Amino acid sequence: MQKKGNYQTKHYQQIRDYLKEAEGEHLTVYDIRDHFASEKKEIGLTTIYRQLDKLVESGEVKKYQLDTMTSACYEYINTQEHCHKDFCFHAKCIQCGRMIHMHCHELLALQEHMKEHHEFLLDPSRTLFFGICGECAKKGETL
Repeated sequence: MQKKGNYQTKHYQQIRDYLKEAEGEHLTVYDIRDHFASEKKEIGLTTIYRQLDKLVESGEVKKYQLDTMTSACYEYINTQEHCHKDFCFHAKCIQCGRMIHMHCHELLALQEHMKEHHEFLLDPSRTLFFGICGECAKKGETL
């Protein structure tokens, strides 16, 4: 018997399974809605938001709200360390929108420098570098 509050609806399971299949990708609510619409499975935005909140609360999904100008994105992490590490920074390609996780010790030095020399504590999970990813650079994209 399940405890009260742990009931998983069909939509919860469908959204979790889709995010799990797309592990490593950052998806918006609209990406999720469009995916299910393409499969002729209509799931309303309110339902998607509600189920994502539950998935975030359970620790299976990480929510990224990187700035006030863009939609939040979600990533399936299950119980992995993925971005729970203290030094997971992010880079976003301004051409294709790809988000890259950076578990980079050199960025720890930047974080420490900001703290010691500028009295500023960086939040790695919300620190975002903008630029051009390697794939777009190979296509000739420039800043």
